Amino acid sequence: MSSTGFNAEWLSDPEARMPLAVEEHLWTRAADLTQKPSFGLFAAGLIRPGEFDVLDYAVRTAPDLRTALQRLARYNRLLHDLATFEIIPIGETTRIEHRFDVVGVRPCPQAAEFTLASLVVVASQLCGKPVKALSVEFAHAALDKLEAYREVFGVTPRVKCSVSCLVLPSELLDRPIPAADPGLSRIVMAHAEQLLAASHCPPENIVTLVRRQLAEGMAHGQTSLQAVARCLNLSERSLQRRLDDQGTRFAYLMDEVRRELAMRYIADEHLALGEVVYLLGFADPSSFHRAFKRWTGITPAAARRSRH
Repeated sequence: MSSTGFNAEWLSDPEARMPLAVEEHLWTRAADLTQKPSFGLFAAGLIRPGEFDVLDYAVRTAPDLRTALQRLARYNRLLHDLATFEIIPIGETTRIEHRFDVVGVRPCPQAAEFTLASLVVVASQLCGKPVKALSVEFAHAALDKLEAYREVFGVTPRVKCSVSCLVLPSELLDRPIPAADPGLSRIVMAHAEQLLAASHCPPENIVTLVRRQLAEGMAHGQTSLQAVARCLNLSERSLQRRLDDQGTRFAYLMDEVRRELAMRYIADEHLALGEVVYLLGFADPSSFHRAFKRWTGITPAAARRSRH
């Protein structure tokens, strides 16, 4: 603690927040002292129910893994001011992206690995059997031998990507959790909402909320201003005004999210271009082709060929 700037008094203060730099120093020193390069993966394997207090129980009492992830995305601010999760359905798969809600700032490698590994660990505990990822990406270089990652995730990760993310089967996420407890879930959720309302953590950025809603609703046609405002419990006028205050517009965010998703879908050769058109919510292939050429200067087919 002394070498990282951690104040021991924080341990007895439930409202304490440690600076991000201290957290990063703790991760680095833990890896050094234990001589475990992938200490984040190791730490995730030690997670037991209840260790993250109300957030943990909100997640663990959910009826299915998708709801559990949605609760994680909403209540994670009870533990961390910057970390956000974006849940993106992509046909038969679902992509979970982990980032910080501040431009230019990323989770440190150990924290990123702990976070994605913890998703697999907790999902396995909820399902009562091992859960393996379809793919894993990290924004940093590998910290350990690739076998260490394969043991946790079941696949070899891609590294030095634009964002850290985990991809799981949608069928798995929508399958009921055997030990789900609806009664306890209602109690925990009510308490979590009270804590969120009373907490001193900053409110989630409206731009982040809109981007998340657009990403989750893109393939289901839930991307109109009216639909997004309804999901966020805002009037259309209030939503537009709050986006104006952030210096952006709804149409710009829609275009931005579509462009980012398009790049990911094009990279996935299991998806036909016709499926990409559907997943992005375009009315027809020609509309998608025009948009893609505006974003990149080339056609979707050419972009896919260029990856070979």
